[in-house]
Amino acid sequence: MKLTIKQKRFADEYIITGNATEAAKRAGYSPTYVATNTDKLLKNTNIRNYIDDRMAHLEDATIAKEKEVLQYLTAVLRGESSSEIVVVEGIGDGASEARRMEKAPDEKERLKAAELLGKRYRLFVDKQEVQQDVQVTFVGENEIPE
Repeated sequence: MKLTIKQKRFADEYIITGNATEAAKRAGYSPTYVATNTDKLLKNTNIRNYIDDRMAHLEDATIAKEKEVLQYLTAVLRGESSSEIVVVEGIGDGASEARRMEKAPDEKERLKAAELLGKRYRLFVDKQEVQQDVQVTFVGENEIPE
């Protein structure tokens, strides 16, 4: 997929702005071209493939997948994760001072992680699922079943 420098810049700007007209302007296309032909840039197969590939790559790098979410919830459940909180402490003479402090998950946070993991693994199902093989026989109007 060979793109010109201007087409590549258009595609990169389009990914940033989501606006074809603005992307074409930033890529250096003439105002006349921008006013009438930006839709052609988006319909160009090479440009479209480049945008799709870049978006897929960005999505893979920035969006948590199922495994990562489950690992995080498990770490919270086990108390292996931590978060940063701000604590205000008195320092005398009616004055106080804020400082940051690392904090392990409390019981409520661990319980929530357990609940979410339990839902994922269907540990808390109120309804029972039953699978049964049933044979159905249709009887005509004038036939008597045995």
